[in-house]
Amino acid sequence: MPDRYKSVLLFGAPGAGKGTQGKILGRIPGFFHLACGDVFRSLDMTSELGKEFLNYSSRGELVPDELTVQMWKQNMHAQTVLSLFKPKQDLLVLDGIPRNVAQAQALTKSLDVLRVIHLRCTDENAMMLRMRRRALKENRIDDADERVIRNRFDVYHAETYPVLEFYPKSIIAEIDAMGSPAQVFQRVLEVVVPVQDAHFNRPA
Repeated sequence: MPDRYKSVLLFGAPGAGKGTQGKILGRIPGFFHLACGDVFRSLDMTSELGKEFLNYSSRGELVPDELTVQMWKQNMHAQTVLSLFKPKQDLLVLDGIPRNVAQAQALTKSLDVLRVIHLRCTDENAMMLRMRRRALKENRIDDADERVIRNRFDVYHAETYPVLEFYPKSIIAEIDAMGSPAQVFQRVLEVVVPVQDAHFNRPA
């Protein structure tokens, strides 16, 4: 499947720093970062997809996998048409998608996953504290509630963590997510730079 996007996936429990690392990578030429939340936020709520999305989100329900993947594909097409993402030059960095095994299966026709970055944090309490601080800083008081945070961890372990078993172990890189964003980013770079070099900087 030659038209699949060459990709790196960022995985990790809530608070592991996927969004932070993705945003930093996305500022470097040759990397294009897209978070699932960005897909939802950029959606035209007057479109058919937008109305379907509102139908679920307004009830506080998770958006079905098929609809999520459809919205993601539409967003990627738009990014490509606008030349914000250049598939032949940019390594696609995703976080927040695929959220579960069903999404991973549905995306196999669109993604050529070269590496999976698993941001691993053995101290769950440290991640919970990180999330609480972030929620308060961004004035999302509800998200600072310990019950809300614990529920996100439960969902991650039940739905998202099994995605790691969907991909070959040979492409999964275990990265220590503890430390400053700069320290973690240095570890991430050691993994993704060789991937980018191998697939986008080949001699003519």
